[in-house]
Amino acid sequence: MDGNEGDAELLGRVAEGDREAFRELYDRHAPWLSLRLGRRCPDPGVVDEVVQDTFLAVWRGAARHRREGAVAAWIWGIGVRRLIDRLRRQPSRPRELSGAAGAGDVAPSAEEQVLLDVEHGDLGRALGRLSPELRAVVQACVLDGLTSREAGKLLALPTGTVKTRMLRARRRLREELA
Repeated sequence: MDGNEGDAELLGRVAEGDREAFRELYDRHAPWLSLRLGRRCPDPGVVDEVVQDTFLAVWRGAARHRREGAVAAWIWGIGVRRLIDRLRRQPSRPRELSGAAGAGDVAPSAEEQVLLDVEHGDLGRALGRLSPELRAVVQACVLDGLTSREAGKLLALPTGTVKTRMLRARRRLREELA
């Protein structure tokens, strides 16, 4: 196997059932996927399960990939949706915030609190009123923490378009929240 083979070519081979190509794709993408999902979920066990679920979906869905945009962006989309689904299915556990909390108890991170506020507060409602194109850019750049370039790859858009849409989204959100 050519170590410089592109992701699209590897994914094409995965679609044909090539396990070696799948291993190469996994080795390339699992480390960064784990890292990025770990920024959104403090439980390494959940992150590991989501990464495994993601690559199972890649194996099963490689033939259905539309070959639009970067393969890494496609994998990220699967991974983040799997994480969200997994977190929604988890029962809410009350957390001890007093000094008597055990070593395993974890207070919600600032990011978790912000995401809860975004989902259920005024900002969430304002985001819901954005066009899907603007909302996708805000989610990629703000909620997922991607650079404009990374968001462009994820959304199959030029970097300049991402920046322009982000500017328009900010203006609309300011108007909505004023």
